[in-house]
Amino acid sequence: MTWNWEQPGWPEFSYDSNAMVTLEQEFLLRSGAFIGAFKHIGQDDRDTLRIELISDEALKTSEIEGEILNRDSVQLLLRKHFGLPAGSTHAVQPAERGIAGMMADLYENFGDPLTHNVMFTWHRMLMSGDRHIQTIGSYRTHAEPMQVVSNRLHDPEIHFEAPPSSKMNGEMKAFVGWFNETSPGGSRALPALTRAAIAHLYFVSIHPFEDGNGRIGRALAEKSLAQNLGQPTLIALSYTIERARKAYYAALHRNSRDIEITDWLVWFAQTVLEAQRNTIRRVDFYIAKAKLYEKLRGQLNERQEKALARMFREGIDGFKGGLSAENYITIAKTSRATATRDLQDLVAKGALTKTGELRHTRYHLKLA
Repeated sequence: MTWNWEQPGWPEFSYDSNAMVTLEQEFLLRSGAFIGAFKHIGQDDRDTLRIELISDEALKTSEIEGEILNRDSVQLLLRKHFGLPAGSTHAVQPAERGIAGMMADLYENFGDPLTHNVMFTWHRMLMSGDRHIQTIGSYRTHAEPMQVVSNRLHDPEIHFEAPPSSKMNGEMKAFVGWFNETSPGGSRALPALTRAAIAHLYFVSIHPFEDGNGRIGRALAEKSLAQNLGQPTLIALSYTIERARKAYYAALHRNSRDIEITDWLVWFAQTVLEAQRNTIRRVDFYIAKAKLYEKLRGQLNERQEKALARMFREGIDGFKGGLSAENYITIAKTSRATATRDLQDLVAKGALTKTGELRHTRYHLKLA
């Protein structure tokens, strides 16, 4: 089987730029909408929202690779990194410290040119607690093929095979050159979505590290988008990809055999636009949350405050099927009679809406 890096012309990808025009325009318009919405949030709330958005990306880019991390630990590390009030970090795992460090570096230094050392630093962060790979903080050197295969012991299916390790220095020198030349003001500047989509596919096609290629590849896509916008995107890219993980891997698989990649560019662009929609919805959610708390200031008891905080932690999607009285009893550690009174009071105050009857009764946040 022939892979894209074995095609004549590699790594000069070909595509129909006309297919991207409307998508590129929509991306820029929505970026302006997000920036406008973000400015309507006070500084303290803006800091908190920034931590929530960055931590969600950290968690989801790890989850795509099958690694489940602790949200509180990642948020605590990010708060500490950005100089915000934070508690003790003694129980933090190396994987949580690594992904938080990479995401913070990406946020703060998005505008810097890409270098090998930038990626080596990210890789050391991500792999700091790993004891299973040989080479950390530099490109792979092992002689055996770098393959992406199905997890079947007796009849594994090879989904992709990357260039041999002996070609890594040359391939990555070309990639770094391409990334910087296609940046805004570069000699081969590309539109935002086109550049980010190619950057991700190009990088993961080379697969230069023993592990961590997906996470670094998605970080490079976000660095690319931020450079084109001139500010951190805070875009929910990994959050959105994780929700469509099978489609993501299928799109990469379809476009791993050829250097004509219009299909990939369109798929990735549509995913970024969906990520923008998700981000703007979450900003709106956070604004509504702040307004609700302001409206209820001084009116809630400790049990109600604890339950509302727990509901907000579930994010836009909320509790699956809504909050039940049993949920409330568990969260607030109270009796059924008290839970019933508290919930009825929250409905009366306009904090919750009620659906269903008897044991099917459920409660949902009432947000503008």
